[in-house]
Amino acid sequence: MRHLGAMNNHRSRTAAGAIPLVSSISPLSTATDAWLVDIWGVMHNGVVPFLDAARACATFRRIGGTVLLLSNAPRPAASVAEQLQRIGVPENAYDTILTSGDAARAMIAEYAGRPVYHLGPERDTPLFDGLDVTLATLEDAHAVICTGLFDDEIETPEDYRTILEAARKRELPMVCANPDLKVERGGKVVWCAGGIAQLFETLGGRANYAGKPFAPIYRLAFDEFARLRGSNVAPERVLAIGDGINTDVAGAGAAGVRSVFIASGVHVDGVLDSDTLERVFEGAPARPIAAMTALVW
Repeated sequence: MRHLGAMNNHRSRTAAGAIPLVSSISPLSTATDAWLVDIWGVMHNGVVPFLDAARACATFRRIGGTVLLLSNAPRPAASVAEQLQRIGVPENAYDTILTSGDAARAMIAEYAGRPVYHLGPERDTPLFDGLDVTLATLEDAHAVICTGLFDDEIETPEDYRTILEAARKRELPMVCANPDLKVERGGKVVWCAGGIAQLFETLGGRANYAGKPFAPIYRLAFDEFARLRGSNVAPERVLAIGDGINTDVAGAGAAGVRSVFIASGVHVDGVLDSDTLERVFEGAPARPIAAMTALVW
């Protein structure tokens, strides 16, 4: 019986297509004009830069490729660029940056002239720069703009249940400026705005998401590729690289883009092997063409 079960398991993996584990991105870069590269978990962990990843991106650029860093950070690209510089990610690793915050600003602008409630840390306030909205209390707000937890080192979405129930009772819509549920920071996994938005929806609230895996940010990314390269880039000529199964990989799949999964602590805690890959991608909306422990040329 164990032999038959093993055979059935093998057949199911073969039918789904086993995800190869590779040690170099170089062979996957042929017939590719542009990369969509996640930042947190691929280029750094919030504290330390991943210099092998930076060198891989710089090498791809040297041979004619375009690198767009595509982040679910709930801040404008300029703010993220400053953070990259502080952490030590070299500027020659990328051509441009596009963030969930950039996409969220268009959604927030729909509340021009009205007060909104910012649910998130002070560091995310550049998101509102230049927008005709007033930050107000929850009682006076027309919408909730969620960028994250006030203190993600110690808090979880459950700490916000009372606030979210009050927002749902008032039927306030939410703009989630970072769809990520969790990220890994310096070896520790912390909650993001997506976790709060998910709880809000569970309570019956309505959340609108900016960033990966949703289509608007990919349309912006392809517009950027066209601007940088002087002509449109076909989806099949793009490779997405990221550590988010339901953001990077799923978003790429929906956009018709191939993806490579980078195994960070968000989804993989321990050894990365074929069994682990099958487990973490079981039931996932999309599958990558390969997986790596880290981005390396």
